[in-house]
Amino acid sequence: MSSTLSSSRAPGDVREGAAVLRRRTRVLALPEARWAAAALLLFLLALPLDLLGAPAWTWAPLYAAVYVTGGWEPGWEGLKALRDKTLDVDLLMVVAALGAAAIGQFLDGALLIVIFATSGALEAVATARTADSVRGLLDLAPTTATRLRTDGTEETVPTERLRVGDTLVIRPGERVGADGRVLSGSTEIDQATITGEPLPVPKRPGDEVFAGTLNGTGAVRVHVERDPSDSVIARIVKMVEEASETKAPTQLFIEKIEQRYSIGMVTATLALFLIPLALGADVRDTLLRAMTFMIVASPCAVVLATMPPLLSAIANAGRHGVLVKSAVVMERLGRIDTVALDKTGTLTEGVPQVTDVRPLTGSGTDLLTLAAAAEHPSEHPLARAVVEAARARGLALPPATDFTSTPGVGVTATVRGATIRVGAPSRLPADGPAATAVRDLEAAAVRDLEAAAVRDLEAAGRTAVVVTREGECLGVLGIADRVRPDAPATIAALTTLTGTGPLLLTGDNEPAAHRLAAEVGIAGDDVHAGLLPEDKVEAVRRLAARGHQVLVVGDGVNDAPALAAAHTGVAMGRAGSDLALETADAVVVRDELTTVPQVVALSRRARRLVTQNLVIAGTFIAALSLWDLFGTLPLPLGVAGHEGSTVIVGLNGLRLLRERAWRGGTVTEAASGPGGTGQGAMSGPAQKRSV
Repeated sequence: MSSTLSSSRAPGDVREGAAVLRRRTRVLALPEARWAAAALLLFLLALPLDLLGAPAWTWAPLYAAVYVTGGWEPGWEGLKALRDKTLDVDLLMVVAALGAAAIGQFLDGALLIVIFATSGALEAVATARTADSVRGLLDLAPTTATRLRTDGTEETVPTERLRVGDTLVIRPGERVGADGRVLSGSTEIDQATITGEPLPVPKRPGDEVFAGTLNGTGAVRVHVERDPSDSVIARIVKMVEEASETKAPTQLFIEKIEQRYSIGMVTATLALFLIPLALGADVRDTLLRAMTFMIVASPCAVVLATMPPLLSAIANAGRHGVLVKSAVVMERLGRIDTVALDKTGTLTEGVPQVTDVRPLTGSGTDLLTLAAAAEHPSEHPLARAVVEAARARGLALPPATDFTSTPGVGVTATVRGATIRVGAPSRLPADGPAATAVRDLEAAAVRDLEAAAVRDLEAAGRTAVVVTREGECLGVLGIADRVRPDAPATIAALTTLTGTGPLLLTGDNEPAAHRLAAEVGIAGDDVHAGLLPEDKVEAVRRLAARGHQVLVVGDGVNDAPALAAAHTGVAMGRAGSDLALETADAVVVRDELTTVPQVVALSRRARRLVTQNLVIAGTFIAALSLWDLFGTLPLPLGVAGHEGSTVIVGLNGLRLLRERAWRGGTVTEAASGPGGTGQGAMSGPAQKRSV
């Protein structure tokens, strides 16, 4: 095991991270957010004055300002759509709000304006933040690289000037400037941003390296094999942008029928006014009837039938650590029928930990103390795992001197006057006096260990680390990326919800992927390992092409394209990369994996409530409209019926704010198929589908 002298986040990363933060779009920098904030503030000022019976001159101008600040932009967009011979719900809502104001219902109209303005602002913020993260991803790759001239001298050049065939010098702690292959030297490279592998990967001549990955302690020369514009990092950026742009637009139910409903309502209102007028009817009575029809047929109740359940579900999920970014996302979550999960940082904790301490001589405490003391100067992830394990046990670490590290082999240090070596059981330096000494020390130890402890640990998927003192083997440590305790329960819950076993899509190696799958309950046929970001996207698209609604759960940069391409993407928040968090449709803020099936179940309950509300709203609209068409519906009664239906559907939707709505959204209750209609409950083994 080698040691990296720089931290996993180099100083340059801090500057790059700061640059990314500086480039993040501020919320109030967006005009949609400013107008929505102004409308909301004015509404909150007017509301108490209106409800407390203050004179109209105190609150009426405030409501008028709400209509202007919150309604002009959707109204203008609606007029532009009308110019293109399209009637959208934005214009319809503005007209409905103005109609409500025309008959004195200022509060109702202003509330509609605020809802639509806020919805538009949230969408604009989400779009801007995603664009910020895509641009920030390019900061993973360094801006300059050290290129070797033909005469053997070095020069520092911008990475965009690199060409295929150039030779780069990559020193310890530097990021790789371009995709290529190692010509000489050996090192370990942290390439988690590309493959998701939790541990640095040894690199020797002939091995491939990727731009933006972090070099360890060794110095290597790299032959550039791809133009910087075609690097893996650049392709990730392109894939995220393309997936976001080409992802089929998803709309709420009311938005899907807005054209037909809007045209029908406007046509019916005009006909109800013009036809009787042409036949000689009284203008005032005809106008009153048409106005009454417009009020009772307006989609206010339909809009509120849809939004309160979804917004209540969003609020409830947020209280339990799941940030769902929009009502559309909450609706989509209830439709998923296939789940694909990343491995490292999603099903596992993403941090190597000491899982086994096997002393061969002495005690486990002595073994861990000496190993941690020798590893203490190192910042390698495995070294940190050993040190953290010793600290967790309250062990006092003696000082270490003469610390040395060999990439891919291990570390040596003097502790309590003895030479302590911690490293891989079978990797030895190639030559030199130190190599001979280490080889002699390790030979005796490996003879005794390989047949027992090392073999057992490696068979169990652990990384075996041998600890020797003056050539005598003290024991073996087992280190692994620990599976999340709630992963098996989550897999079982998702299987019950969707009727199919989840897929594992990982950049890690096949043996590690299959061992984890067996541990958490994923079938071997559903394991897909060694995937690059483009491979994950292709797997998701193949599933989508077969008609599946795919939910992808991941946390890293390498997962971002798949999160963008999926029907719905969920990112693990605690260790998730900025790009993954911004690209995903929802974020598990507290890193509790079990909340994923819970929020899916909650979404299905919300969709059922939306259906109930649409039936209630539709019944009221139909009854009142028919009364107005074939009878004489008094305007006050029409307004009362319209407002009554709005109140009913609003209160029905708010039921999802209750705590029992989250607890009650159990897998058993919600396992009613992708659409929540009772079709997908499992009565046998999970269905299988190929990727």
